[in-house]
Amino acid sequence: MSYYTVISFTNFEEKYYHSTEKEKQRINRLLDQLSEKGEMVGKPLAGYWFFREKKMNGNRLYFLVYREWKTVLLVDVGHKKIQQKIISEILIQLENHKEYTRKKLLEMKII
Repeated sequence: MSYYTVISFTNFEEKYYHSTEKEKQRINRLLDQLSEKGEMVGKPLAGYWFFREKKMNGNRLYFLVYREWKTVLLVDVGHKKIQQKIISEILIQLENHKEYTRKKLLEMKII
């Protein structure tokens, strides 16, 4: 089985750092799923197959999937109340997120 590389963006990292231990355990289980199943996890958003969300007990994890690199970028976590704001911000930054992912993968010597 071929696994996905899972990397994280600063927004996600900040929110993960401030999460409770229980929330971190949920996120870690989800990270395992993403590593194994990639784009098969969650539901697509805004008409893009690669922009996805996964619900987690009232929160949503937002991520981007890059098939060409077999990589998942964890972008943000948020409540339903701010869902549209997060989605809009991610859509505006799609190219920046892709470049960030490319640079991270180069640093890790994956591509």
